[in-house]
Amino acid sequence: MGLCHVLLEIKTGLLYSLLIVLTQRYLILSILLCVGVSASKAQYDPSFSHYFDMETSFNPSAAGRQSYLNVVADYAMDMAGYEHNPRTAYVSADMPFRALRSFHGVGLTFMNDQIGLFTHTRFDLQYALQLRLFKGNLRFGLQAGLISEKFDGSKVDLGDSNDPAFSTTALTGSAFDLGAGLLYSHGQWYGGVSAHHLNSPLVTLGDNNELKIDPTYYFIGGCNISFRNPLLKLKPSFLFRTDGKGWRGDITGRLVYNNGNKMLYVGATYSPTISATILLGGSFHGVVLGYSYEAYTSGINPGNGSHELFVGYRHDISFAKKGKNLHKSVRIL
Repeated sequence: MGLCHVLLEIKTGLLYSLLIVLTQRYLILSILLCVGVSASKAQYDPSFSHYFDMETSFNPSAAGRQSYLNVVADYAMDMAGYEHNPRTAYVSADMPFRALRSFHGVGLTFMNDQIGLFTHTRFDLQYALQLRLFKGNLRFGLQAGLISEKFDGSKVDLGDSNDPAFSTTALTGSAFDLGAGLLYSHGQWYGGVSAHHLNSPLVTLGDNNELKIDPTYYFIGGCNISFRNPLLKLKPSFLFRTDGKGWRGDITGRLVYNNGNKMLYVGATYSPTISATILLGGSFHGVVLGYSYEAYTSGINPGNGSHELFVGYRHDISFAKKGKNLHKSVRIL
C-alpha cells in the first residue's frame, strides 16, 4: 500500500511554504524511519495489496484483457492508528471490444490519495490492442490523464509566527500525464512491463513551488498451477516497481477454490524489508470481495498496519457473430 508518496523534486520559491507542504508526509516518513522502513523505498504512486485484481492501476495494456465488463473499487488505510495516516481510494472500469478483426480494450481509472493536508488525484483514460504472437496474446496499452495536487494551507496552525512565507490558503496544481505498457500471456503464465509518468509531469503549486514527478516502472508476472483436484489452483504472482531511486517488490501466493460461479481464495504477500500481508476474498455471481491486512516487518506495532478493502463487479460480454452462439474470450488468467 502507499506508505509515503514523497514529493520528488521542488525547484524554487517559498522554502518555508515548501516545508509546510511536506510536513505531513515527512511526519509519516519519520515514523517509517524509526521502525526501519527505508526512505529510499518511498515512492510517488501508492501500491495496493490486491494488485492482481487491479492491473489497470499500473498497466494500461490490461484494459479489457478479460471477456467481461470489469468494475473495481478499492480503499486502503495505511498505518492505522496514526494521525494523518495515508488513505487511498481507487475506482476503475474496463471492457473489451472487437473491431477490424482484432480485440481491443478501453478503460478509465480514478485515484484519490490523501495524507494529512496533502491530496494527490489522478484520472486516466486507457486503450489496449491485442495481437496473437507465438500462440499467445501480446497486448499494447497507452494511457493519458491528468494529475492534480492540492495542499490545504487553511488548516496550518502557525501559532503567533504570522510568517508571510507560510501559505495559509489552498495551493493547487495539475499536469498532463502519460503511461504505456506491454502484457504477454501464453497458456497458464503471463508477464508484463509498464511505466507511469513517462513525460515527467511538472506540477506548479501556487506561484513558486514546482513538483517534478519521475517515471515509475512496473514489472509483473504470474501463473496458474493446477492440482489433481480440479477445483483448486495455486496462483503465484509478483509485482516489482521502481522510479530509479527507490523500489518495492511484492511476492504473492494465493490458493483458489473455484466451483462454477463461486470462488474463494486465501493468500499471502511478502514485500522484502517492508511488510507481510494476508489476503482473503472470493466472488459470487460476478460480485468480488477482498480484504487484506499488511503488517510491517520492522518495529511498528502489528496493530498499526494497513487495511485494504476491495470490491469488484464482473459482467460477461459475449462476442456473438451473426446470431451464432460464439464466445471469443480474451481472458489471460
